[in-house]
Amino acid sequence: MPRVLIDNVLCKGCERCVVACPQRILTMSKELNAKGYFTAKVAHQPRCIGCCLCAITCPDNAVQVGLNGNQYKLFEY
Repeated sequence: MPRVLIDNVLCKGCERCVVACPQRILTMSKELNAKGYFTAKVAHQPRCIGCCLCAITCPDNAVQVGLNGNQYKLFEY
């Protein structure tokens, strides 16, 4: 099963990952991070299909998608 990991330190709360997710598994947190941003959070992990659109659209590289400890990489940057 794919697993989405969000780094709350890097996340600036732009909501691009939330909008990009076709399964709508991401939402915005109601708690502020150390920098004062409302960050994205995973709300419905079992519905993740591993498409990586959330990670691709994140401008701050705060989102990662993994499968059984392996990280998905669609493109080599």
